Amino acid sequence: MLEAILERCAGLDVHQESVVACVLSGPLDQKPKCEIRTFGTMTDELLALGEWLSEQGCSQVAMESTGVYWKPVWNVLEAFDFDLLLANAHHIKNLPGRKTDIKDAEWIAKLLRCGLIENSFVPPVDIRELRTARSWSRKRQRRKIVFTSCCRMPM
Repeated sequence: MLEAILERCAGLDVHQESVVACVLSGPLDQKPKCEIRTFGTMTDELLALGEWLSEQGCSQVAMESTGVYWKPVWNVLEAFDFDLLLANAHHIKNLPGRKTDIKDAEWIAKLLRCGLIENSFVPPVDIRELRTARSWSRKRQRRKIVFTSCCRMPM
């Protein structure tokens, strides 16, 4: 049995169309109470997730960095008063076998409760916005070059 260091925390299993949230709560020396809910990934549903986590009294929330699906979840939850942790998916892999979204969310919450998640670096909002703008600018520039080179009339 791992030693718990957080009385109340949440683990999120994030997918393209859903987020499974597991809240673990209870005294550190006892088995925690587990409550699980599933939310959609539209903004209003992510706001509902943030409200629910706040109502549950969560201060720490962890999710894994699978693809890009974590980004909108992070951006919405960042507005709430949570300590957000982004975990490298390879570092928190669960044991092989029958996996479900619920088991994954619970596993992330258990690791967080015991302080076993190393936080990945997420740049501040202004840097993330700048990176997004630069990315779009490069795409527009590339399209312009490709279009110009494709549409030149041979002489």
